[in-house]
Amino acid sequence: MDAHFCPQCTKILSISRHGDYFRFMGLERKLNISANDLDQRFRGLSRQFHPDYFVNAQPAERRASLERSSYLNDAYRTLKTPISRVEYLLQLEGLAARTPQEASKQVPPDLLEEVFALNEEMDEIRSLRESGTDAATLTARLTTARKPIEAKRDEHERALVEASEQWDRQADAPADQRRATLETLRQLLLERNYITNLLGAIEREAAAHG
Repeated sequence: MDAHFCPQCTKILSISRHGDYFRFMGLERKLNISANDLDQRFRGLSRQFHPDYFVNAQPAERRASLERSSYLNDAYRTLKTPISRVEYLLQLEGLAARTPQEASKQVPPDLLEEVFALNEEMDEIRSLRESGTDAATLTARLTTARKPIEAKRDEHERALVEASEQWDRQADAPADQRRATLETLRQLLLERNYITNLLGAIEREAAAHG
């Protein structure tokens, strides 16, 4: 756990001494975190760092209070959701996840079939819309097009959960095994981002004739 206060003089320490978000909040570098535990840690540290307690302190302590409060908020937002935790872990481990913009430029091999099928369907739907096909027919086609992509999204959500649980079991595993799990998580996030973009394209087409 990160030391927030000097053990000798009890003064709040500069943020320059912080570790990563997990360590800052006294957590192991794992992906399954109890929401209640995280909330309790956040509230407890918020009280310790709150600037109101340092109104009469030295300027350096007041600055440290503000810095740690800000860093705590960032840590809490990042660790609160499973996906942002995975993204942050990959960043810490030197395998930063692809951004949605990067993901849209590279079709993951496992999604090629779905992407080709969806692109063909979307072209047909656009042609139908431009030819004046009624909204009900277009909506039905879009609903049908959405189903396999949503199924793929659900499949990836399950795979992410499994890979996250595997990472949590590997605290003492060899480095190559841990690296392989991180690579799996990174690939799953890349595919997830692409799936999100595909669903976004369907929603935009739905809005075009809504």
